Amino acid sequence: MSFNTFGRLFRFTTWGESHGPALGAIVDGCPPGIPLTEADIQPWLDKRRPGTSRFTTQRREPDTVRILSGVFEGRTTGTPISLMIENVDQRSKDYSDVATAYRPGHADYAYDAKYGFRDFRGGGRSSARETAARVAAGALARLVVPQVRVRAWVEAIGGDAIDPGNFDDAQIDQNPFFCPDAKAALRWEALVDAARKSGSSLGAVIACEATGVSAGWGAPLYAKLDSELASACMSINAVKGIEIGDGFAAAALSGEANADPMRPGVDGPEFLANHAGGIAGGIATGQPIRLRVAFKPTSSILTPVETISPTGEAATIATKGRHDPCVGIRGVPVVEAMVALVLADQALLHRGQCG
Repeated sequence: MSFNTFGRLFRFTTWGESHGPALGAIVDGCPPGIPLTEADIQPWLDKRRPGTSRFTTQRREPDTVRILSGVFEGRTTGTPISLMIENVDQRSKDYSDVATAYRPGHADYAYDAKYGFRDFRGGGRSSARETAARVAAGALARLVVPQVRVRAWVEAIGGDAIDPGNFDDAQIDQNPFFCPDAKAALRWEALVDAARKSGSSLGAVIACEATGVSAGWGAPLYAKLDSELASACMSINAVKGIEIGDGFAAAALSGEANADPMRPGVDGPEFLANHAGGIAGGIATGQPIRLRVAFKPTSSILTPVETISPTGEAATIATKGRHDPCVGIRGVPVVEAMVALVLADQALLHRGQCG
């Protein structure tokens, strides 16, 4: 039993391992007739691609995508779309120590406990490398809901947060941290450099906003829009928490402080606040969808850590190889992809039920 497929009507299945010959995704349920070429997918993969700065893993992967099926004469046919990305810069020998000792905080022990053996070369399916396939699938999802804009950014690294007063959307694509605060980006250079040089790593918080989401998307109870988003984001490797709207901060508010007051507007209600993050009762209100995602520090670090071997003996491990000093940085396009995938699925579900 395994679960590698996400979605209800707009579904995708990822396949492949970190150090296998290739990885990819099969997207099923994409409506026919949508113009699609590799050029529609590649820019999103380039945002996630490793080796683009000293603040990410130095593994050199071009992440060039190929469309193998589901497209004819530049348009989707309505049949499964197969996407493939070749791995070209594996260094499996770097993981010889991981074969004989578990990395604390990584999935090594948990995979062994479940399957009885594991692919220790980069972690196999538990590697962040798997997320390239999600980003490719997410590019298709954006084409299904072109009226929706999904935008994510890094809000904090290692506990050092941006100043909301310095938020500048144009800055997000101008620095290697996807940071909207130019001053914070400068601080993070020193912060991440220090972690990298000391053989350690840092966690991060990513914020994401989706605008253009129609009121009514989602469903009561077991397909709530917020629960689908939570499931999607929690499925990303290294994610340990998610908040919708005010999230945990809402627990400290009074009822009137947490309310999102409404008054009559030209095209429906005009909201005076958005504590709910654009979702009420599991259904979109038409306001921006807002969420925050917490990434833990990378578990593969050069700092020696106590652990055990697969046979139960005490051991110490310092993980060699090329790893992200802050995996949350490259998590920005992954969060965007998962949010887009959920919204495409929910748009089709809404159309299927309500016309």
